[in-house]
Amino acid sequence: MPNTTRVLLSGGPDWISIPTLWKVRSLEMDPKVKILCGNAYEHFEFSGSYSLHDGDRLPVYRWCRRTYVAE
Repeated sequence: MPNTTRVLLSGGPDWISIPTLWKVRSLEMDPKVKILCGNAYEHFEFSGSYSLHDGDRLPVYRWCRRTYVAE
């Protein structure tokens, strides 16, 4: 994805394996992230906070809910 921003994903159920780092187009274009995990989507939203990761200041997206795929 050209011109992307790396973000940190935080929270969510312990039993789901979701990467810590994710890429979005921009905070303005993608204030929310939806990740397919099995038969459900895990939703993350920009928290308004930032955290240091490997010397870079990255936006933090916190888990906010799960929705299920419609049949």
